[in-house]
Amino acid sequence: MDKEASKRLAAEEAAKHVTNDMTLGLGTGSTARYFVDIMGERVKQGWALRGIPTSEETRRQAESLGIEIIEPDETTIVDLAIDGTDEADPQFNLIKGGGAALLREKIVAKAAHKFIVIADNSKRVVALGAFPLPIEISPYSWALTVKAIREALSANGFPSPRLTLRAKDGAPVKTDGGNLIIDAELGRIDDPVSLERLLAAIPGVLESGLFCGMADMIIYGDTDGVSVVKP
Repeated sequence: MDKEASKRLAAEEAAKHVTNDMTLGLGTGSTARYFVDIMGERVKQGWALRGIPTSEETRRQAESLGIEIIEPDETTIVDLAIDGTDEADPQFNLIKGGGAALLREKIVAKAAHKFIVIADNSKRVVALGAFPLPIEISPYSWALTVKAIREALSANGFPSPRLTLRAKDGAPVKTDGGNLIIDAELGRIDDPVSLERLLAAIPGVLESGLFCGMADMIIYGDTDGVSVVKP
């Protein structure tokens, strides 16, 4: 079974947790895209589902499938959020943000009553860090923020960290909110919880791609089907 089929299997398993009349957080990326497609099929069958997309890409996909998109207010109950991941360790710590939607993804995942992560089995790691850690920063005087990130990392066990401004076609990648992404190549991250707190305290850092202790379930697709793990 190829990787795409594994992603689809994980999405199908996650769909079993969806019931009619739910408000859903809709993730971003190649695996989440399969889940949104499945929800579109449910809508065609007459289900009433509302979606809160974590990116404009996901918004366009959901709207094309007839899924109602809502703008949440303080009374909105987000029943379930489904999203992919770039890495997941045995302690349910994640690295997300490969699709440059990490701030919106974390807002929605935190608000949801239940957060389910879906992934192919290659995302399952012993320790985080092989995948560069995305850090979303304000574009205002962004080089000063990068300097502060570098100094904080160097003082906390990551000497000479390689920090790269994410770019495409010669221009900086902008998030849907107009922010920038710094990819930090750190190697093995032994204490992601402390690192998440460290980065959050730096002015100019809007969010890091560390999602620690947030997932209620991870569903991995593989050649043998799916495996479901819970904390």
